[in-house]
Amino acid sequence: MSKIVSVEDAVSKIQDGATVMFGGFMGCGNAHKVIAVLARSGKKDLTMICNDASMPNGPDGDDYYGVAKLIHNRQVKKLIASHVGLNPEVAAQMNEGTLEVVLIPQGSMVEMIRAGGAGLGGVITPTGLGTIVEEADHVHGKIEIDGKTYLVEKPLRADVAVIDGYKIDKCGNVWYKGTTRNFNHAMATAADLVIAEAGSIVEVGEILPEDVVTPGVFVDYIVQGGKD
Repeated sequence: MSKIVSVEDAVSKIQDGATVMFGGFMGCGNAHKVIAVLARSGKKDLTMICNDASMPNGPDGDDYYGVAKLIHNRQVKKLIASHVGLNPEVAAQMNEGTLEVVLIPQGSMVEMIRAGGAGLGGVITPTGLGTIVEEADHVHGKIEIDGKTYLVEKPLRADVAVIDGYKIDKCGNVWYKGTTRNFNHAMATAADLVIAEAGSIVEVGEILPEDVVTPGVFVDYIVQGGKD
């Protein structure tokens, strides 16, 4: 069975209240077509796991760039991210009590996602020790190893991961261009369902085996994100 579906079909797999990971860094590496259709879909009460909430304006000329559309539409009830300062709507919604925001240091967050994808029990890190981070829900507790104290942070997983690849073959093998890889490859391993948006869809074999970063076994659905 072909993994290639329409963007609308892919978005239909995302349910109200779902936890969704979005690859991307300030919109770079976001799956823009999937996000645009999701923004028009009316899906609500999402928990969004993403490096950031993007920004109001981007290079594509849209008023809201990438995942910023979902924040603007108030489709997100909880945001788990590393920084949100470029999107003032996050602070506004957080202050009015309509959006829960969980900030996790970027390195810790990607390790928590990696742990979720690898089936590990958590991440051991000194980052956040002695701060209010110790009280966060994602922190299991503290542990001492060789006389040094660490936080034990829980793994992160999602119902759906929405990733973006520059080239994706018809089996779902993904090649990322430059820094667009960012969180995409880790998130592809840490969700029950993975939707991959392709800059271009190519035949199997057109991506050299050594260039495959995300193997197709992780990808459930492929959508065309380019102009073709």
